[in-house]
Amino acid sequence: MKKIKFVYFTLKPNRMIRTVIIDDEQLARDGIKAILEKYCPEVSVIGTAGDIESAVQLIRINKPELILLDIHLMDGTGFDLLNRLDVNQYKIIFVTAFEEYAIMAFKFSAIDYILKPVVPEEIVAAVEKVHDSLEKESMARRLEILFENITEINPQKLKIALRTSTSLYIVNLSEIIRCESEKNYTQFFMISGESVTVSKTLKDYEEMLVPYHFIRVHQSHLVNLEHVKRFDKRDGGTLIMSDQSKVPVSLRKKEDLMKAISQFHH
Repeated sequence: MKKIKFVYFTLKPNRMIRTVIIDDEQLARDGIKAILEKYCPEVSVIGTAGDIESAVQLIRINKPELILLDIHLMDGTGFDLLNRLDVNQYKIIFVTAFEEYAIMAFKFSAIDYILKPVVPEEIVAAVEKVHDSLEKESMARRLEILFENITEINPQKLKIALRTSTSLYIVNLSEIIRCESEKNYTQFFMISGESVTVSKTLKDYEEMLVPYHFIRVHQSHLVNLEHVKRFDKRDGGTLIMSDQSKVPVSLRKKEDLMKAISQFHH
């Protein structure tokens, strides 16, 4: 075995790469496993097999991320094995003595194709490619989940914590009818008929709640569009809320209010 003059594996993934080795020769399986254990500590070899049937069972039960695969197996070829699997679920590195199969191997989206006798540096470099690929996929999935969460936010399920001098109230946004400014305090009016006064300004809550169908209609008033029942144009404009309270609308806020109501009910 060629001696490595330096420690090659420098990447530090957050988790082990679950790996299986499929080769018809026990000596080859042991050799590859030894290289991985010595130079790729972030790889966890969870099993080995020498024939297709054993390999299929091993892979389906243990669900590895990486398969190191020989071309010639006891009962067929590595390609026969891959044809029985969903290859998109795994990263594949071919480790074989047969260079003529390289083109076919990459048709199965192989990460790398290593020729025997195995050189440890090549194994390490191939594993680094696997790690990079897994990291990119992990990041893509995390972003996908983030965007799913953002687009699926339901304002009616969101909650807000209102802290008073004596209590902490956890309130659904849908339960808030309106908020009213009292100097440096804000009073919340609920569908239950209760009110909660918090020592923060209305502006603080405006910035927090406007993305969730609340709108500032007056210097002293922030309302939940869900609870607006009617707009009375008399006397400059007044909103009638679901609890029959009346909220004045300032002249400069009227146009924004009309647009917001239209979009909310669109």
